[in-house]
Amino acid sequence: MTTTAVSNIEVYEGPQEKKGPAMKNRAVWDLTRVGKDLQDIQHLTQRCQLKVRSSKRLFIFISLLMHAHYGSTMLNCSNPDTPSMLEALKPVFNLKAIRPVVNITTVTNIGLFLTVFGIMGVDEKDQLLTTFLWQDVEWENEFTKWDPEECGTSRISVPRTNIWVPDIIINEIMDENTAPKVPYTYLLSDGTVRDSQPIKAVTSCRLDIYLFPFDIQNCTLTFNSFTLKSKAVQLYLTGTPESMFEYSKSMMATMGEWELIGIAAKKYTIPSTASDFYDIIHFYISLRRQPMIYVVNLLLPSCFLITVDLFSFILPPNDADRSLFKMTLILGYTVFLLIMNDLLPITENDLPLINVFLSLCLAMMVASLLETIVITKFLHSSSHYSRAPRWIRVLVLKILGRLVCLPQKPRDQNDTVIQNPVTQVTEESKTLEQKGPLSEDKALQELWSLGRVLQAIRLQVEQHLSKSLSTEEWIQIGLIIDRLLFILYIIFITVSFITIIIIWVVSYNAA
Repeated sequence: MTTTAVSNIEVYEGPQEKKGPAMKNRAVWDLTRVGKDLQDIQHLTQRCQLKVRSSKRLFIFISLLMHAHYGSTMLNCSNPDTPSMLEALKPVFNLKAIRPVVNITTVTNIGLFLTVFGIMGVDEKDQLLTTFLWQDVEWENEFTKWDPEECGTSRISVPRTNIWVPDIIINEIMDENTAPKVPYTYLLSDGTVRDSQPIKAVTSCRLDIYLFPFDIQNCTLTFNSFTLKSKAVQLYLTGTPESMFEYSKSMMATMGEWELIGIAAKKYTIPSTASDFYDIIHFYISLRRQPMIYVVNLLLPSCFLITVDLFSFILPPNDADRSLFKMTLILGYTVFLLIMNDLLPITENDLPLINVFLSLCLAMMVASLLETIVITKFLHSSSHYSRAPRWIRVLVLKILGRLVCLPQKPRDQNDTVIQNPVTQVTEESKTLEQKGPLSEDKALQELWSLGRVLQAIRLQVEQHLSKSLSTEEWIQIGLIIDRLLFILYIIFITVSFITIIIIWVVSYNAA
């Protein structure tokens, strides 16, 4: 009985309906191979003189059929049109709950292709990146193969809910995908399934804003199956990262203040338990901020205002208008920073370099105002101060004075000693009295008295207008400090401009 069954299997050629020659030959070859395996089993049982019942032989036959190569399972279409194709796919739709493989040990290879369609925004405070992605996924369904000549088409679109779809997720996702759903997917005649879905991805990203607004951000998107391990599904890239980047650049719809400068991808196999592994693919998205709006609205106005404050040193230091001008400038700069505060990133991790620059600008303006107040006080009250201490005279007058090109003026050694005018006039009157006659009239005596009074007034005015040594020292100290801060202003502005230019050039070259 077994010999007859095996002989019938060997000569079986399948139904003589409309079938492709490749499909017919492959089916006959599979059945012939199964028949030979059964014959080998029969000879082995006869040689071992074992009594194998028919039920056990049937079990062996079914086991061999299940381990046979079923990758060539084909769908039969009654007519080469779409209704017949859909009719042939109905049994496959009933298998949507299971992975589309005949042998459960067969691995399903899932290909990924990622397109960045738009960069919608970056939230520095919450460390979030919002992008619009297009995810193309393809895999093989062993139940959906057909002959294009027999069925009249090589591809067909079917509802996505009617077939098995892998559960590919983005690990960094932080919000619900609000992109419109695509309800259809494509089936190809060779068993390939191609599924494309738009994704509005709100993902977590560690943002480094130290170089704001010249910063470059690198965000990672991790794709993997949520439930299936590497024994069931394995991921691979259907295109190179370079092709993904070029295609994303050509399809980019909106970028806002960000520019896509690179896409890299790498596959990893990570252990999940003691014996299981799962595949993941990391996509590295590189973005560069467009700094022009911040340069025009923040950096240039700050540089202009601090330059105006720099030129305010041209005003006389003892003039009250200089301090009023500086106070007005500080008030205007403070209002400017309050208005432009929304342009600055808010984060608790890193302090942007531009915040340091703006704070230094404000600090320099405040220091300039304080310096003006001190200098004005020196110049208006220097006559009431005692002589400066020795360490101040050495540090400021001798050392700093030479550095800022304001050395101390040498005092005139030929200063005349002013005598007491009353005594001098009295002596002159005595001499005249000795020389002149003793009987001069009263008019001449009154003229001598008036001359003595006028001479005393003149000498007192000269003494009042002459500068004392202590007054000259304090005035010189004020002028040296004023010149020193002026030089520091020039150094600060120069270094700041050079630093900004270097950071800008380095960030662009690094990209």
